[in-house]
Amino acid sequence: MLSSVRGSSRLLRSCLTLKRAPSSSPLLLSSSSPSPLTPRTLPHRATYVTAIWKNTKNTEAEAAYSRTENIFKTYKPVTPGLRHLRRPLTPHLYEGRPVRLLTVAKRKKGGRNADGHITVRHRGGGHRQRIRTLDFKRMAPGVHDVVRIEYDPGRSAHIALLHNRDEKAEGLAKWSYIIATEGMRAGDQVQSFRQGIPEGFIPGFELPSEELEGEGKNGGEESSSSHSLALGILRSMTLKPGNVLPLKLIPPGTVINSVSLKPVGPALLVRSAGTFAQVVSHEEGGKYTHVRLQSGEVRKVLKECCATVGKVSNPLWKNRSLGKAGRRRWLGWRPAVRGVAMNACDHPHGGGRGKSKSNKHPVSIWGWGTKGTRTRKPGPKGPKNSNKMVVRERPRGKEKRS
Repeated sequence: MLSSVRGSSRLLRSCLTLKRAPSSSPLLLSSSSPSPLTPRTLPHRATYVTAIWKNTKNTEAEAAYSRTENIFKTYKPVTPGLRHLRRPLTPHLYEGRPVRLLTVAKRKKGGRNADGHITVRHRGGGHRQRIRTLDFKRMAPGVHDVVRIEYDPGRSAHIALLHNRDEKAEGLAKWSYIIATEGMRAGDQVQSFRQGIPEGFIPGFELPSEELEGEGKNGGEESSSSHSLALGILRSMTLKPGNVLPLKLIPPGTVINSVSLKPVGPALLVRSAGTFAQVVSHEEGGKYTHVRLQSGEVRKVLKECCATVGKVSNPLWKNRSLGKAGRRRWLGWRPAVRGVAMNACDHPHGGGRGKSKSNKHPVSIWGWGTKGTRTRKPGPKGPKNSNKMVVRERPRGKEKRS
């Protein structure tokens, strides 16, 4: 009879084991052994798929960031356009629309000027976009909360939406977009010290900002020790990714981005995805700071100018693969035709029989050298007083390869 019931053999074995149990004794009635009145738990066997699913952990995102093979999102090639499509994994990006008040409509010109002549080739078409207005000055002091990280079609880096904690801020002063640094996530806090260090920022030290920013050599040993201690506390509280500081308060070797060239001007340098600059040194008794840019060029920047601590977000952007020509058209790019495929009247490489540029040096459509030929000499090697701010030019040729 029991054989017809599903799992009857297992139930019969469990009953027999209970029946064969020895009689009660003082030792068996102890707290360590289960009482015959209490239900006995049978050994659990994970034989079902549901039990296996409960024990597994969803570690796809962790594995994607820990293994270099899975840092990009690939697709099953059900269509030819998906076979080579490769995108960086960005699960932290906000999938909704941007803040409407912080955007402006983008009117496309298709690469034409006011006369209708093409001045920028290979542009035209593309999906409708809106320009995100970013805060490159970061003049508002105080703590700002990072609400979310968003995608920006107008740049390669990601942007972060900030909320100003100041109760007096209203309207557009309450919300702003900035370039997100690497590792910035929703819930982080950033702060701008462009207007100086606020009073009482360092607890227990009521030193003016001039003493913190100076070298502390005027006083004795006690003043120098207190100055070094206050400077160490200041750096530990301010040198955080996303914070804005004057270059004079950033120690040498710090990685920075969004560097301004004027004390009150917007950030102009190092704003692309994955780029960073580095503070090399501060001139003793001078007014400049030497900064190594992404290209390798070392440039003088005023100490009063500001920069953001950290590296620009989305460093894997340059390793992406669009997968098909249509996706590039969606971004507003038109095809680029080779000069060898043109007629002689359209390009210096055009014309002739077969695929040949007639033993000419490679040039652009305007006749300029396009394979390393230098058309100008900026920096110290160029004309006198052409660019006094360049300390060392970026490496080229053999210097770059070495």
